[in-house]
Amino acid sequence: PELPGDLKKLPFLDGWIRIDARGLVTVFTGKAELGQGIRTALAQVAAEELVVPLARITMVTADTERTADEGYTAGSHSMQDSGTAIRHAAAQVREILLGMASQRLTVPPERLAVRDGVVTVAGADGTHVTYGDLVSAVDLHVAPQPASKLRDASQHVVMGQAVARLDIPAKVSGGAAYVQDMRLPGMVHARILRPPSPGAALRSLDTARITVMPGVLKVVHDGRFIAVVAVREYQAVMAWKALNAAAQWDEHETLPAQATLHQSVMAAPSDDIVILDQGTLAGAAPRRLSARYLKPYQLHASIGPSCAIAQFKDGQYTVWTHSQGVFPLRKALAEMVALPEDRVRCIHTEGSGCYGHNAADDVAGDAVLLARAMPGRPVRVQWMREDEHGWEPFGPPMVTAVEAGLDAGGQLVEWKFDVWSNTHNARPGAAGDLLAAQHLATPFKPSPPKPGTQPEGAGDRNAIPLYVIPNARVTHHFLPQMPLRVSALRSLGAYMNVFSIESFMDEAAHAAGADPVAFRLKHLSDARATEVIRLARDKFGWEAFRKGDSSNGAGRGRGFAFARYKNLAAYAAMACEVEVHRDTGEVRVVRVVAAVDSGEVVNPDGVLNQIEGGIVQSSSWTLSEEVTFDRTRITSRDWGGYPILRFPQVPGAIEVHLVARPGQPFLGTGEAAQGPAAAMIANAVADATGLRVRQLPLSRGRVRSGLAA
Repeated sequence: PELPGDLKKLPFLDGWIRIDARGLVTVFTGKAELGQGIRTALAQVAAEELVVPLARITMVTADTERTADEGYTAGSHSMQDSGTAIRHAAAQVREILLGMASQRLTVPPERLAVRDGVVTVAGADGTHVTYGDLVSAVDLHVAPQPASKLRDASQHVVMGQAVARLDIPAKVSGGAAYVQDMRLPGMVHARILRPPSPGAALRSLDTARITVMPGVLKVVHDGRFIAVVAVREYQAVMAWKALNAAAQWDEHETLPAQATLHQSVMAAPSDDIVILDQGTLAGAAPRRLSARYLKPYQLHASIGPSCAIAQFKDGQYTVWTHSQGVFPLRKALAEMVALPEDRVRCIHTEGSGCYGHNAADDVAGDAVLLARAMPGRPVRVQWMREDEHGWEPFGPPMVTAVEAGLDAGGQLVEWKFDVWSNTHNARPGAAGDLLAAQHLATPFKPSPPKPGTQPEGAGDRNAIPLYVIPNARVTHHFLPQMPLRVSALRSLGAYMNVFSIESFMDEAAHAAGADPVAFRLKHLSDARATEVIRLARDKFGWEAFRKGDSSNGAGRGRGFAFARYKNLAAYAAMACEVEVHRDTGEVRVVRVVAAVDSGEVVNPDGVLNQIEGGIVQSSSWTLSEEVTFDRTRITSRDWGGYPILRFPQVPGAIEVHLVARPGQPFLGTGEAAQGPAAAMIANAVADATGLRVRQLPLSRGRVRSGLAA
């Protein structure tokens, strides 16, 4: 039988759980804390199964020298994979220790009880032994078993409780919370001079004046990879500005016209993959509908520019990185510097901004190349804002097209869904996936783009509707080549596909003369799906809502949306109220009510945080965010050119209700809200104004133009 979760990736109990002579517990996970709270939740899982106080747990996350290789921290898999592994490992360690205690105390195991890491004998005054007493005689370097004696949910005292996050205090108190905050002895600072555009070729570079600037230690120049290393960060920035002025580039028009971006997406060569084909699309339904939806390039737009520190010492590289995959990154870095993988150690250190494949891996590549040029010195590299916006891997543009047929009773009987998208995963695994390696005089080639596979998918993630429709076909038109570098942005294609499907469900409900929520329920057979939909509907007060103008003259409307992330993770349904200002086109989300089923909940506050944060982030994507460019360059290189949600635009109130599922498997929650939130807002705008906006973002200009048409 297969081992549960990721136990198979390091099949020894002491690879996950270690206990010292004081009874203190160290828990190891190959997953990375990205601000989603898994360091806290995973500690709760271990504390519960070991029956020890949470304060006795120390977490070690994603370190190529110390933890299991659990791949990328992505796709809302941390609790499902690592949480399940840690839970079973901790339960098996507990049973081993109880077995040892039974021998030492000469009583049968059923007479033993454990609390706070102390094993006691029922009915025997004061007879006990601690975990710390037992570990010296116990070898935990043993293979785990497929089945574990897990504590029953009725016994839980740590799991299921709202526990204060371990990572928050330093973040709100100005402490050292991020890799950007790290300072190592003898550390020097660097800045990278990037080409001004993807097609730029370096014509000339005179570095004579830069090398004698105050604090400058070295200028590194290899092909289009150009950097300056200085004693202090400000000195590095000033030298970078001088480098910028000294470099002469030849630029070429390599980008499409932004006005025709989506036409070029649909016209590009594609590999067509049918991911659902059931029934027959006869085109005979009495009522037919069709729509097309558009998504632009979008950024991760991390508030803190990407940063890494690398040191080359005694023939070994040590890299402190906020990469979401330290093991694949190690492989890419080792290839780039032509060393065995065991000569490169990557230690995950949380970064200020992530959620998807941003520039965290790229800046680690920069740091390693510069550490090679500065042996013995830790080299800290932080990107400039214009480089973060211009060179990070973007979330790709997408086009979706839906055609559907309704029978005489208003039931969907035919469904045809097409999605056009480039890859959503160009994460490192090879040197050519790092930006610096692509810019070297002898460049490395990027890995060939791949489409992802069902059931999780990538560009086609959530393209298969959960709704019951007898005749349906879903086709993924995978585009191997596109003019700009793209990769994973939180939830991958699910954001766009759920936006499209849930927008179209509202359009179909309107055509059928049905209430949008009732229309969805009529097409579902999944009991857990119907439960979260009804809960969100009732908590919002859907039936009692009356649209109309608000006190300031803006149009008021309500919107609803639902999805099960990847059709196999958490269920999320949500409703919102919006105000749309007709003169300005501004959309204000007044309140949101969401219902979520994520299986057994370890930390309710953590789940609430993920759903609230996902709604806020998706609101920003949906209302504001769009990369702009001309035929040569990216033009949205700062916050003025790429506006994100500001505090006055944050939804006025967000209320999240959790469906309790004690004893059920963990379901990934971190990316469950993004798609439903986008469709919910678009549906509410349509309800408030009668304007159906099918192109993202629903920016002021786009809404204002639509209302004026």
